[in-house]
This record gives sequence, C-alpha cells and structure tokens, in this order.
Amino acid sequence: MTHKNAPLSVEGRRRLVERCRTRPIAHVAAEMGISRSCASKWVNRYRRHGDLGLLDRSSAPHRQPTTTAAEILARIEELRRAHKWSAARIAFELNQADISISPRTVSRHLAAVGLNRRRFLDPTGEVNRTPQRIRARRPGHMVHVDVKKAGRIPDGGGWRAHGRGSEQAKAVNRRKKKTERGGYVYLHSAIDGYSRLAYTEALPDEKAATAIAFLHWARAWFAAHGISHIERIVTDNGACYRADAFARALLGARHQRTTPYTPRHNGKVERYNRILAEEFLYSRTWTSESDRTDALRRWNIHDNYHRPHSSADDHPPASRLRTGVTSVMASYI
Repeated sequence: MTHKNAPLSVEGRRRLVERCRTRPIAHVAAEMGISRSCASKWVNRYRRHGDLGLLDRSSAPHRQPTTTAAEILARIEELRRAHKWSAARIAFELNQADISISPRTVSRHLAAVGLNRRRFLDPTGEVNRTPQRIRARRPGHMVHVDVKKAGRIPDGGGWRAHGRGSEQAKAVNRRKKKTERGGYVYLHSAIDGYSRLAYTEALPDEKAATAIAFLHWARAWFAAHGISHIERIVTDNGACYRADAFARALLGARHQRTTPYTPRHNGKVERYNRILAEEFLYSRTWTSESDRTDALRRWNIHDNYHRPHSSADDHPPASRLRTGVTSVMASYI
C-alpha cells in the first residue's frame, strides 16, 4: 500500500512511463517533482514486468536464515491436531526432542495456520473441556478482594478539567518535575461473591499493612450487613496478599490465590473495577482528590442499594441478603 506522502500512486507511475516514451527521463522527473533515479526505477520495472511492475512490492526479505524449518512447522501442526496441546506444551515436547523453539514461535505459527483457538480444531466448534463457573453458594462463601490504582487529582483539577494545554495542567506538570509527585490513590475493594455486595476504600498505598487494615474494615462492614462469617477470601498474587502477615490476618478464612496472569479467576471484583471506572472514576470531572474520595462513599451506597445488577436479576445486591434492605444500616447514613 502506498504511504500517505508518496509522490506517485500506481496511476501516477503509469503516467510517468507514458511521458518517458517520448521525452528524457530527467525532464519528466523534474516536471513531476521526483528524482531521476526514482523515475528510472519505475520505467525499468515497467519494461521488465509490464503493469505488474508498477505495483508495490513486499518489504519482506527474500530469504530468512533463522526462519523455522518447514518440517518443524508441520510437526507443530501435527501435535496440535493430535493432542490439542497448548503452545507451551508443544514447545516443551519439541525441546525434549532436541528441537530448540520458544512458545512464542509456536503460538505465532498456530495463529498463522488458524489453530490458535481450541474450537478451531473441530469443524463443529466443539472442545474437549467445559468451562466451569465460579459460584458462591451463600453470603460469605467467597469474598473477592482486589486493588485498583487511579491517578491522584491535583487540587483545582487536572487536565480533564482544564485541558492538556491549559495553564493549570502545565503548573501541575512543573510541580511533578520539581519537588512534588502526582502519585496514585489505591482503591481497595471487597465483594461478596453471592450477593455482589461491595465495599471500597480509597487508601494511600497497597502495602501489606494497608491490605490487612482494609480486610478488618471489610469484615466489620460485611458483619453489619448480616455476613458475619467469611469462609474464603479470593485474591490475585499481589505482594501485599503474599505477605505472611496477611495470611495471619485471615482469622480462619481460607485464602485462595488465583492462577498467575489469569484475572478471570477473580472476575467478580475485576468486573466491579470496570464498573467503578466507567460509572464513578471517569464519569464526571473532579476538582480535587478529596472531592472524589467524599463521593466514593455515596457511590457505594448507590451501587449496593439502588443500581440494578444482572447477576442479581436486575435488582440491587442488597436485595439478595437474608437480612433484607433497611434504611437504618450504618453504611446507609
């Protein structure tokens, strides 16, 4: 494809060739604003290949000494179709057979031949495994915990309030470069997997001590809503959740960490983080971090008592609690 600043399109090259039939190449090149070598290139290509010579050629090299051999590529495809192995497993088996290859190379080839998805292996789209949903059987059965990092809003508002080129935004950038840092605010959230009742606090960091303090606050908050016993706490593999002090603060609850690089195993709180970003963090322009932090508590009330959730049959999460919804709960004041 011709780039946007190219002086000649395919039609322009054809006109160049026609003009050079009766006139010197140098004169035509100067007239069309290109170099003589460029004009000569297209004329010679036309003489050798005709109209096909006026088309753009691929920039791929003619030979690649380090390319994977065709026999190895055929072996990759054979292992994929026969065993439905992942790219990492195929790379492991080939390395065991003294064929040095990386999982990334295997996955790239599987994508090239259209076998990167398991459903592509069967003409009917069937797979040999059934996905299992993570379901909580009762309130407190599984509480999902996570941290979302958001940029701290400077006093008076940042670039979202005044624009990127405004004086206020430039002043904030100058302060960042000199002595101050913009920093982040860390939104620690805990969600009951059964009811989707959510508790969120804006805290200054994500250290183990902060995560432990938040866990105690969340346990008291859930107890005020009738969830007095937490059986399992689900987290990712963040440093604050791998600390020994965090394990001792579980108070009998089972700690379940998700598989690394698999956020869907903690999908309930991940989905809540997306709702938090779309409907609260960036839904309006904030003038300061304290302004947004004060509004967070009100938004939590809206999310738990008024906002419909599809997982709760389009009812608020609090409707799934055994204690019901009252207007005298501590968090509702």
